[in-house]
Amino acid sequence: MSYRRRHPEDATPRIVSLLPSTTEIACALGFRDQLVARSHECDFPPGVEALPALTEAKLDASAPSRDIDDRVKQIVGEGLSVYRVDAERLRALAPDVILTQTHCDVCAASLADLEDALRAWTGARPTVVSLEGATLGEVWNDFERVAAALGDSGRGRTLTRELSGRIADLGERAGRAAERPRVACLEWIDPPMAAGHWMPELVAIASALPVFGRPGARSPWISFDELARADADAVVVVPCGFGLGRTRAELAPLREHPAFSDLRAVRGGRTFLADGNAYFNRPGPRLVESLEILCEILHPGLFAPRRRGTGWEALAAG
Repeated sequence: MSYRRRHPEDATPRIVSLLPSTTEIACALGFRDQLVARSHECDFPPGVEALPALTEAKLDASAPSRDIDDRVKQIVGEGLSVYRVDAERLRALAPDVILTQTHCDVCAASLADLEDALRAWTGARPTVVSLEGATLGEVWNDFERVAAALGDSGRGRTLTRELSGRIADLGERAGRAAERPRVACLEWIDPPMAAGHWMPELVAIASALPVFGRPGARSPWISFDELARADADAVVVVPCGFGLGRTRAELAPLREHPAFSDLRAVRGGRTFLADGNAYFNRPGPRLVESLEILCEILHPGLFAPRRRGTGWEALAAG
């Protein structure tokens, strides 16, 4: 099998992205035309779906939340990976740079999966850039690492400057709010998991107080009793990998809990669903839009509901 390797001065590296967020990062940096393959979950920006997909999940992603969680824990407990990488197709595409992650073995193909795919590689192996940002600052640093690996560090600095400026502007506007609500963000429904990593930072920048999770720490499992004891002013449900429709369809275990209707957020009409797949759970450029959604939800007097119906919605009564 032949391999096409680029000359060091070649400014057009062939890129494989094995993570939705790295696909978004590469495109935001201006390298869309150099992408030659993606993961099966990469769906933004529009059009990347036309690229060949090199990964697949070993579980049924359409199963109920509880079944997905049980299956993931079984696979991981056996020391196995949740994903497969098409090693032969990867080799045939002869990428110069592969973008992957060590952030989460459940969210996407891991560095170990990629190493398995590259084990039989002959000739010059591609450069592997593995991201692991768990805070906003680390995510921005990852943008610059990707840009450097793709041969243009300046693009990374420009992108992080732009996004940091937008974050600061949103935080300044949210800071004018008269209230700082206590907010519980749920990253999984059944069983309940609170949102960690960069989510507590986003909540704080939106001039609110996160009741669960610590910046940079893994998302913690919680019980419904803990959710009830916290009795937050607002609850935002952002399941990893789920859009609005799927989140709505998975709510029964939450809504049917005997204490659910007594939660302060439910009584006050401040329980919200948001698109965790497109926004909150992808450590990429759209974390800025995620912050905008939080600001719209929590401070409607200061922010127009631009993404209501597409990025978020209020939980209907009943």
